[in-house]
Amino acid sequence: MTDLRSPLARLLRPRSIAVVGASPEPLSVGNNVLVNLRRFAYGGALHFVSRSRAEIDGVPCVASIDDLPMGVDALVLIVPAQAVLESIEACARRGVGGVVVFASGFSEQDEAGAQAQAAFAKVARDANMVVLGPNCIGCVNYADGVPLTFEPVEPWPTKGPGVCVVAQSGAMQGNIRYALMGRGVAVAQSVSTGNEAVLSAEDYLDLLIEDPAISAFSLFVEQIRDPQRFLALARRARVAAKPIVLLHPGQSHRAREAAKSHTGALAGDHAIMRACVEREGVIVVGGLDELFDVTTLVTRYPRPVTGGVGVLSNSGALRGFSLDFCEEIGLDLPELSQSTHDALRAVLPSFAAIDNPLDITAAGMQKPSLFGDAAAALLDEPKVGFLLVAAMGGGKPQQLNKWRAMRPVLEATSKPVAVVYMGDDYPLDPQFMEEMRESGIPFFRSPDRALRALARLSAHGRLQPQTHEPAPSASPLALETHGPVAEWRGKEILNGLGMATPQGGLARDLDEARAIAARIGYPVVIKAQADALAHKSEAGGVIVGVADEAALVEAHGRLLANVRAYDAALALDGVLVERMAPRGGLEMIVGARRDPLWGPVIVVGLGGVWTEALHDARLLPAQASKSEIVAALGQLKGAALLGGLRGAAPRDVDAIAQIAASIGALMQADPRIVEIDVNPVNVYAQGEGALALDALIVMK
Repeated sequence: MTDLRSPLARLLRPRSIAVVGASPEPLSVGNNVLVNLRRFAYGGALHFVSRSRAEIDGVPCVASIDDLPMGVDALVLIVPAQAVLESIEACARRGVGGVVVFASGFSEQDEAGAQAQAAFAKVARDANMVVLGPNCIGCVNYADGVPLTFEPVEPWPTKGPGVCVVAQSGAMQGNIRYALMGRGVAVAQSVSTGNEAVLSAEDYLDLLIEDPAISAFSLFVEQIRDPQRFLALARRARVAAKPIVLLHPGQSHRAREAAKSHTGALAGDHAIMRACVEREGVIVVGGLDELFDVTTLVTRYPRPVTGGVGVLSNSGALRGFSLDFCEEIGLDLPELSQSTHDALRAVLPSFAAIDNPLDITAAGMQKPSLFGDAAAALLDEPKVGFLLVAAMGGGKPQQLNKWRAMRPVLEATSKPVAVVYMGDDYPLDPQFMEEMRESGIPFFRSPDRALRALARLSAHGRLQPQTHEPAPSASPLALETHGPVAEWRGKEILNGLGMATPQGGLARDLDEARAIAARIGYPVVIKAQADALAHKSEAGGVIVGVADEAALVEAHGRLLANVRAYDAALALDGVLVERMAPRGGLEMIVGARRDPLWGPVIVVGLGGVWTEALHDARLLPAQASKSEIVAALGQLKGAALLGGLRGAAPRDVDAIAQIAASIGALMQADPRIVEIDVNPVNVYAQGEGALALDALIVMK
């Protein structure tokens, strides 16, 4: 009967397995695979291919792949790189569902290796056959008991759904898997994808998002090969409440080069990647510790949560630390409402200060029930979205007493909670650890790590897209230009989107310049205009503060002379004459660019001197709503400047957000636009709007 399952489903849950290169030799790759299959008590049909053995462990061997029965689900290929193509061709003839290729020496090595990899990948695709690898250590399906790896592994019993670990690096896949297992986190699938000749991380997500055995994904990916597909899959995972936690190296130039040599990957723009995937619910972490910690949390609490953190401790010193540390990492410590204050006052000693972070004092040593009572009160606080209990555990009896007092409260809440017993590697009571793991409550020894992980969850909740807002609309541009568009035409486009620009117009000669200046009033600024003159200041093509008609005549002549000296062959459209912008505006930047893989993104940030001093900008996908942009502006380092600093009026944040949203809409409407740079934008007091002082649009 024909197997209607997909080739990847056949590979991950095979009813039959063939091992090419099976061996009885201890510690050999071929023997390690067989030992793993025995350890997991694999119950499907087993077939061995060996040129030198008639049987291994009582299982008959055949001499070649062509001697295997038709339609084997999964085949583990243990041959040198030179024999892979021939072997894949034989697998195609025998209708194999999927092949695991351990061999290295392909795209991660050189161009010849890349060509060899492409050759066998084409054979596999033409045969509707999948390939895991090459240059990988295989995969382990813990949920169904299928180890297709030469790494020595043990069965790991799980209760309910577990995490799927995917990493292009074999060693990193093992590192993540062991770290999660060490915390008592169930791991259902673990995959080392290697060079991804045929299968990529996206393929595993596609198959497993709806799998009831999978609760979350923990990914270490050096290249996302199909960004648009990845975003669609992330959207599906978000809807299914199956979080994706992603560590994606490649922020630095050296990291991108390392990714090329390691997996044959070509890294994309990390900042753009992050902006796009986070909006679709992916939690991007900055290091391995965070990958372990955040995965542990989302496995227990998969739904996005907003709100600040409540910190409960029996250490006054931790209170001061938490205040500083949470400010540093951007984690809100909300003030407690009067009802929460009253609930805590009713259970805590009179000398305890009611605050967040909360120190229940040393009274918790004599009365462990305070831990549970205080935790319940903090969890009832509407502004608290997360709770961290960070305590000195004390001796072994105290460790248990404190835990048992708080356990019923922590297990009953739907809000994410974490427990820290400080003291670093000081031994903990085995009974406590057994009960802790049994509960599934995330447990840490470091408050720093726990707070960082909670900060990621908090940011994740804030980044969820707002769907109730109507998006701005735009139409493709009626332009045939290729390359930069002159400022005067760029501003006409901005005006069409509803953005304000300074009064003025394009003067073809001095008389027109005089007429425009007389109409709008002095002082004015004049700027040379041509599509080929994107950087006018470098050519001396901008003169500001022109006070009157006599000054205009002199400035106009000087500007034309400057441009001729810069490029005698440059033909100008004319000179843009504009009224000088009113004083008092805060200079900001709004821009957009189109990434060839991830699509269009917008950038908002502080302009003028702040650009160089703070490098302060936020990146968002072009489809970001106005409220998302407002939230991003609030996360700028210089956000206080927008709120009104030292008596200054609050700025018109809504106006700058509307400009950014409109530019995002234009980028989506016209795929020919490569880049838009509106810099600076003067943002005035709340209700007074914003004025775009310059505009650069670049077309394909």
